[in-house]
Amino acid sequence: MYNVVLVTLGCDKNTADSERMLGLIDSSDYNLTSDPDEADVAVVNTCCFIESATQESIDKLLELAQLKEGRLKYLICTGCMAQRYKDQIEKEIPEVDAFIGTMSLDSIVDVIDELRSKEASDKANKVDADNKVMRFEELDAPYPDRTIISRVVTERPYLEYLKIADGCDKRCTYCAIPYFKGKYKSIPMDAIISEAKVLADSGVKELILVAQETTYYGVDLYGEKKLHELLRELSKIDGIEWIRLLYAYPEEIYDELIDEMARNPKALHYIDMPIQHTEDDVLRRMGRRIDNAGIRKVVEKLRAKMPDIIIRTTIITGFPGETPDEHELLLDTLAELRLDHVGVFTYSQEEGTPAATFDDQIDDETKNERLEDIMLLQQDISAEKLESYIDKEFDVIIDGYLSDDDVYVARSYMDAPDIDGMIFIDSDKELISGEIVRVVITDSDVYDLEARLV
Repeated sequence: MYNVVLVTLGCDKNTADSERMLGLIDSSDYNLTSDPDEADVAVVNTCCFIESATQESIDKLLELAQLKEGRLKYLICTGCMAQRYKDQIEKEIPEVDAFIGTMSLDSIVDVIDELRSKEASDKANKVDADNKVMRFEELDAPYPDRTIISRVVTERPYLEYLKIADGCDKRCTYCAIPYFKGKYKSIPMDAIISEAKVLADSGVKELILVAQETTYYGVDLYGEKKLHELLRELSKIDGIEWIRLLYAYPEEIYDELIDEMARNPKALHYIDMPIQHTEDDVLRRMGRRIDNAGIRKVVEKLRAKMPDIIIRTTIITGFPGETPDEHELLLDTLAELRLDHVGVFTYSQEEGTPAATFDDQIDDETKNERLEDIMLLQQDISAEKLESYIDKEFDVIIDGYLSDDDVYVARSYMDAPDIDGMIFIDSDKELISGEIVRVVITDSDVYDLEARLV
């Protein structure tokens, strides 16, 4: 029977989608493999959020295309780049045999079946056909039923990304996501709860809620925001101990959500809140729906209800027309807000977006200089914050063991996996990945902490 390898690129939302595809493949007559050299079918779940992500996806497709000189029979491009750039890929990478759009990923097994059937038919009729297999559902169709698929966990078995919605209605001027993801589509709450129960039964302790925008959850289905209710229901599931919230747009953060986070012991006092900039004219040109005063008000509300709240954000620097004064004002605002984690991206001129046509595009050298300014500022803020945690106690979840350094790696509620800092634990006692233990912080640096067991 055919072996199938699936490569996931891009964000954690893609990880959740890939694990669904892996679950479908695993329950079929095909075998899963992690070795491309042993695969008969290669699937690449692509990303094209920014130029570098698009290039990574192209490079991976070209790399796997070379394996068609050996065992590999079929190469399938799925996800965002398939949706956005199908015609270009079909022309420039003819080795790709099939394309599956962002709303059609659950057809992965049917596509493999069709490729095999098509090949058999072409051989029987002595036809050298090169037409591709395509699956592209309407972008704004209802989200597929999640309750019938058992996901295959690809990363930490005690941690899972739980996708609660897809698409976006915001239409920020720099962002292409609505063009290949469609309108905002909440996943029905009962389907999310069912999936979360299955994950909990498999040993998952930490759920990380993801979407293009989590805070808008429920408006399209229920006529009002329901993220606070979803948090409440998820917290009732036995086995789930931590629930973390990513991609919460600041203008959509509302009082009931803040109250639920404050009183729910399983809802971590952590929020990823992408603001992208802090200065009003830049925010307006970006198409953002909040201003500097609004950002400050949200931060103030969060800290008033949860003094220990950890706030992560992302900043886009070098947006078209961003002046030196606006850059300096951004630095001043970040210095005042003292957010806990700040990720910075240089503006990417994405084809088809309004901002790509704006005047006053900024050169790469200036973008990178401004990025460096923000990172140096945030390093100082981070170092000061982390130093303040010395001698304090925290519950942490064990993420692994570094044999070369003889230390365990862990995270507290303050750190999301792979994007924030780590806690290194010196322990003579054997610790198991996924175990939650109590530690006291003993030292710090710019991004990470050291600790010992209490």
